[in-house]
Amino acid sequence: MEAVTLFELQSSLKEGLADLFPERIRVRAELASVQVKAGGHCYIELSQSDSRGVIAKARAVIWRSIYPQIAGAFRQATGSDLKPGISILALCQVNYSELYGLSLIISDIEPELTLGEAELRKRATIARLEKEGLMDAQSQLDLPALPRNLAVISARDAAGYGDFCRHLETNEWGFSFSLTLYEALMQGESAPESVAAAISRIEDECAEGLAGPYDAILIMRGGGSVLDLACFDEWLMCAAIARCSIPVMTAIGHDRDVHVADMVACVSVKTPTALADALIDAFALEDERLSQFGTRLRMAFNNRLAEMERSVDRLQHRVLQAFAGKLLLQESYLDRMAERLRAADPRSVLARGYALVSDASGVVRASAAGFSQGDALDVTFPDGKVQCIVKNVDYGK
Repeated sequence: MEAVTLFELQSSLKEGLADLFPERIRVRAELASVQVKAGGHCYIELSQSDSRGVIAKARAVIWRSIYPQIAGAFRQATGSDLKPGISILALCQVNYSELYGLSLIISDIEPELTLGEAELRKRATIARLEKEGLMDAQSQLDLPALPRNLAVISARDAAGYGDFCRHLETNEWGFSFSLTLYEALMQGESAPESVAAAISRIEDECAEGLAGPYDAILIMRGGGSVLDLACFDEWLMCAAIARCSIPVMTAIGHDRDVHVADMVACVSVKTPTALADALIDAFALEDERLSQFGTRLRMAFNNRLAEMERSVDRLQHRVLQAFAGKLLLQESYLDRMAERLRAADPRSVLARGYALVSDASGVVRASAAGFSQGDALDVTFPDGKVQCIVKNVDYGK
């Protein structure tokens, strides 16, 4: 077999690839590394993996003349920069150099593939949660009507967490809340594991009596790109939320889409500030309810008191009427009794011409019987008394 030089081999490969791929082709791959050099060119390492690991690699470049347009269009469509870990669909020209080997010159990147893969992962997470019966697990928990003691999962320096804290602290009613921060990564490949670990730590500390008990766990971040927030669709994080024994409230800071973490949480709002408003409003509504109850109670008491006063007045009037009637009856009775007493008064009898006779011992005598000649008698008249001596006793007429 005739030997060929290395250059001849490389030249043959170059010619063969040029014949095989004369036009630009669409290549699907993952960004393994992205470097923008000082000169403005963007150098990329593409890779492809499966269950065996990395199975293919290739170098690629985006020339500085078109890199700003390609990167800007991708950012506008996905909300994210070109960075490692993202799957892309690139329009490439196959290039082969005798010195540097195979490379791909990228002239465009279609963001639909990147967004599509994120959506497929999201659907896979939802399907698995539904299969394991976890989608509605949090909805079975009882969130206290007034959640005050709260565990917060966020990055300490995150703008959303800062806004949330300031909003709570400056509420116009002066309601106070107890917050305990459990720091975690809130974007990137490590975020699901970091948030799941924070949830596990909270539950362990509560079980051991080292913290809590908490009314709720709050998971928050202040918005971001579609790909930045893709971690909130990952199975590990969403399963940890669904399985948590403490009600979870999410505020991931997005308006365009609902993430799986929102779907499985007990309560979900759009932003950390909106979550602070929800907590404050719960206390404000209860305060208003109690105030209204107090007002209704005072009104009911006053109405009852007024009714009781009217009842007392009516009863007093009836009592007075009854007493007045009875008093009149008593007065009439007393008048009759007085008249009878006056009629029975000996002085009244004497005034009609009669006299009262009593013996020497003062005993009133109503009969002539028992008197003898010489007995002393007292005869009482209305205007005086006369002492008499019995001269004779006549029992006849």
